[in-house]
Amino acid sequence: MTAVIEIDGLTKDYGRLRALDGLTLDVYEGEVVGFLGPNGSGKTTTIRLLLDLIRPTRGSARIGGFDCRRQGLEARRLVGYLPGDMPIYPELTGYGYLAYLASLGAEPPAPGAADRLLVRFDLSPADLRRRMRDLSHGTRRKLGLVQALMARPKVAILDEPTSGLDPLMIEAFAETMADLKREGRTTVFLSSHVLSEVERTCDRVAIVREGRLAAVESIPRIHASLPRRVTVRFASAQLLPPPDLPGVRTVSYSAAAWTVEVTGPLGPLLGMLRSLPVADLDVERPSLEDYVLGIYARR
Repeated sequence: MTAVIEIDGLTKDYGRLRALDGLTLDVYEGEVVGFLGPNGSGKTTTIRLLLDLIRPTRGSARIGGFDCRRQGLEARRLVGYLPGDMPIYPELTGYGYLAYLASLGAEPPAPGAADRLLVRFDLSPADLRRRMRDLSHGTRRKLGLVQALMARPKVAILDEPTSGLDPLMIEAFAETMADLKREGRTTVFLSSHVLSEVERTCDRVAIVREGRLAAVESIPRIHASLPRRVTVRFASAQLLPPPDLPGVRTVSYSAAAWTVEVTGPLGPLLGMLRSLPVADLDVERPSLEDYVLGIYARR
């Protein structure tokens, strides 16, 4: 796989405060990576360093092979960027805002791409004729997504992309990410606090904590590594406790039901249950939130 974003030992100090401490991370062509961490963990600092808005104390970063510090203009030409706090051009209309940002890009918007995004994010001609100062936060956010993606950039850096969006537009965002993954030409680096959104749209997550990389893992491997909670309800009373099987931990049990946590395959537990009067079985899949909160809680 080809690394499109390469971060090597990236460190940023603000006086005595170390905002980022030796971050090393590769993001590969065509994947969607969620960049996670609590407030103040270094996420925004990393994005600003990638865009050459600030300069590193040590280390380096490259986008598409271009050094973000020495070749910042060339690197930024490859990027569609949605900032967490969008700059507002209050006198521009929505049309004017998109036209202005399109004129700054190295490549014009892909034919029809902007129109498709405007339809997907339910931005009407009436919305686009209004001045930016008169638009709601959610509408401005939708315009920001359109401008970041309309040129089909090699890299999309999206900071809190669904902030202020309603559930229908969050669904539209997820569909857009799925389209980008199918096409495989745009690599997405996505920062968000909405873990359900990250779990649905991303291939991997990179988690920073106190300026340091705490974990990098794929979503499927995270799911496989966490225990599933299984509740078994019986048609008639059972006096025996749950079995002592590898990977099975008893949470609670009674004559009417067992609740266990299973790490690894469910096969051994299901095989044992064949001989029992099972009335119902519920398997609760672990979530990304369980994994991330565990990382945040580490000392």
